[in-house]
Amino acid sequence: MKSRLKISSEYSQNVLTLMTGTTLSQAIPIAITPILTRIYTPEDFGVYAMFVAIITILGTIASGRYELAILLPEKDEDAINIFALGLLITMLMVMITAILVIVFKDNILSLLNNQEMKYWLYFVPVAVCFIGCHNLLLYINNRFKDFKGLSSSFIIRSSTSALLQISIASIKKGVTGLISGQIISQLISDIWLVIIMSQHKINLSVINKTKVIDMAKRYSDFPKFSVPAVLANKLTSHLSNIIVATIFSLSTLGFYSHVQRVLGLPSSLMGASISRVFFHEANNEKQNTGMAIKTFKKTILKLLFIGIPIFGLLYFIVEDLFAFMFGETWRIAGEYAKIVIPLFFVKFVVSSVSSIDTIMEKQKLDLLFNIVLLFISLIVIVVSSNYSFNKFLINWTISMSSLYACYGYLLMKMSQAKI
Repeated sequence: MKSRLKISSEYSQNVLTLMTGTTLSQAIPIAITPILTRIYTPEDFGVYAMFVAIITILGTIASGRYELAILLPEKDEDAINIFALGLLITMLMVMITAILVIVFKDNILSLLNNQEMKYWLYFVPVAVCFIGCHNLLLYINNRFKDFKGLSSSFIIRSSTSALLQISIASIKKGVTGLISGQIISQLISDIWLVIIMSQHKINLSVINKTKVIDMAKRYSDFPKFSVPAVLANKLTSHLSNIIVATIFSLSTLGFYSHVQRVLGLPSSLMGASISRVFFHEANNEKQNTGMAIKTFKKTILKLLFIGIPIFGLLYFIVEDLFAFMFGETWRIAGEYAKIVIPLFFVKFVVSSVSSIDTIMEKQKLDLLFNIVLLFISLIVIVVSSNYSFNKFLINWTISMSSLYACYGYLLMKMSQAKI
C-alpha cells in the first residue's frame, strides 16, 4: 500500500514539476502576444507559420525517431548508444536538407508560392539540426528523471525567444524577429540541456560502433514505422498551414496560426508534461505487468478533468478574448478558434497518451492511423478548396475529431494488450 502511494506521489510530483516549468514557459509568450500582434502583421505571422511548418515536419524525423527508444532499454549503456545513433542520423539529415535547399531553392519557392521565404530557406537546415538534437536531449534527460532540468530548459527557451522577438522588431521590421527568436532560443535551450546531461556523469566511453549498429537493428521499427507515421501526422497538421497560405492567403494563415498557438496552450502547458511522465510510468507498468491500462485510465481521467472546464469556457468567450487581448483586428481569429475548439480538446486528450503505441511497440498501427489521417485531411482540403475558410474549418474539425476519438479507443485496447 505504501509502495503504491509512493509511486502515485512521485508520478504527481513529476507531472507538477514539468507542468510548472511548462506553464511558466508558455506564460511568457502569452504575456507578450498582445505586444507581438501590434508590432507584427498577420502576413508576418503567416510567413513565420510557414517556416515553422517546414522545420517541424523535417525536425521531427531528423533523428530517425530513435529518441523514442532511449527510455526503453533497461541498461543505460544501450540508451547512450541509441542517443549517439540519433545524433549521427540527425547530422546526415541536416546535410541532405542543406543540399536540397541549395539545389532546389527556386522550385521550393515556386511550390510554396511565397517569395518571402527566399532567404529563410537557408536557415531551415540549421533549425532542423537544433530540433533533432533537442528531441534527443529531452529523452536522455527524461530517462534520468531530470524533470527539473527539463522544466528549466522550457523556461530558458521561451524567455529567450520572447526577448529576441520583441527587441529585434524595434531594429528591423518584418518577420525577421519572429524567425530569429525561434532559431536562437532553440540553440540556447539545447546548450542548457547538454549542460544538464553532463551533470549525470554519463559514460560516453561505452559508445562503440558495434553497439550502435546493434541498437539500430534492435529498434529498427522506429525508423521503419514511426518515421512515416509521425511524418504523416505532421504533414496533416502543418501541410494544411502551407496549403491555407496557397489557397486562401498569408494573412488567413497568420490568423489561423494564432488560433493554433492559443488553443494549443493546454497541450503545451499540461498535455506535454503529463505525456512525458505518462511515458515513463506506463513503460514501467508494461515492463512489470505486460500492460499499461492502470496508468492509461488514471491519465485519461486527469486529462478530462483538466480539459473539459478549460475548453468549455473558451468556447463561450474566445471571440471576445481574442479581440480584447490582441486587438480588434484579431477578432476574426477568435471566430476561427470557436469552430476548431472541439478538435483541440480531443487532440489534447488523445495526443497526451499516444505514446502507448511506442511503449507497446505497435508502431505499425500508429503508421496506419497517421496514413489514414493524412489521406482524410487531403480529401477535406481538396473538397473544401472552393469553400469559404470557415466552411473548410467546420469540415476539418468534424473529420479530424472523429478520427482522433477512434484512435483514442484503439490506444486503450493497446494499453490492455488486446491488440
